[in-house]
Amino acid sequence: MTPSPRPPGSASLDAAGITDPQLRADLLECRRLHAEHGKTYFLATALLPPAKRPWVWALYGFARYADEFVDSLTDPDPAALVAWSDEFLASLDGRAQPTEPVGRAMLATVRRWDVPLGTVTAFLDSMRADITTTHYPTYADLQVYMYGSANVIGLQMLPVLQPLPGSEAEAAHRAELLGEAFQVSNFIRDVGEDLDRGRTYLPDEHLVAFGVTRELLEAGRRAGPDAPLDGRVKELLRFEVAENRKVYREAEPGIDLLHPTSRDSIRCAFELYGGILGAVEDADYRVLAQRVSVPLPRRLAVALPALARARAARREMTRWRSLPPP
Repeated sequence: MTPSPRPPGSASLDAAGITDPQLRADLLECRRLHAEHGKTYFLATALLPPAKRPWVWALYGFARYADEFVDSLTDPDPAALVAWSDEFLASLDGRAQPTEPVGRAMLATVRRWDVPLGTVTAFLDSMRADITTTHYPTYADLQVYMYGSANVIGLQMLPVLQPLPGSEAEAAHRAELLGEAFQVSNFIRDVGEDLDRGRTYLPDEHLVAFGVTRELLEAGRRAGPDAPLDGRVKELLRFEVAENRKVYREAEPGIDLLHPTSRDSIRCAFELYGGILGAVEDADYRVLAQRVSVPLPRRLAVALPALARARAARREMTRWRSLPPP
């Protein structure tokens, strides 16, 4: 009898030494969420050593699962977010156990990599903020939200990526900046979709500076992708893209502070998320009524050479470990 094919991702679970059937199934559910909803980052994750990939699936899956409670355009359920997050927070100190796959996978990841618990509570606080907060007066106000929704994702990833000894503080600072850069790129790309959710993440002070109102953005959303874009909106988005690129530049030195086998993965994510800004420019900033993306040929042009470098880095590390001590 021909054996049943193993699910995609099984080899990574094997490499990570994960044998518990329940945890394997939970992590594969996170992998499914990651592959379906986070294609850019999922592609970059494939460049990590196989033993590290399942833990990144869990971190992404947890963030996505929480986000969907409040960001779903068809079935948002804020009350379920509160109940689910309360249950997970109780599991961190042993007062409860997660009852669904994503929570169980995240709890295992927190324990395996000693993920700072404060980053988890800050993340869930920001997710709850989306229930009632619809705009941010200043960029400083937005940064408070992004600390929990984006910066801490970088901090949660850092133990898995393994900063070089002695560089931990600097690597953490750069990881926070990279999380912020990625999220602002998403805010720029998704400004139209966020209007449908009743929110704007472009700070009010920026809108005022360019003479843009919420009503003007909503009119552009209704007008469709082929309608002329109001010049004030275009200049606002041009400004946001330029400011976002500054954060990428600040974050970039942190890549070289990571373990050599992690660098190509994060470099790939850096290039692809940064490529969203180029896609916005190529669309002449028409993002109110359409969702732009980095074209597949561009994604492959970044990812394939990075994959070759990542494999070479893993071979090099294996070679050095096989040498006898001096």
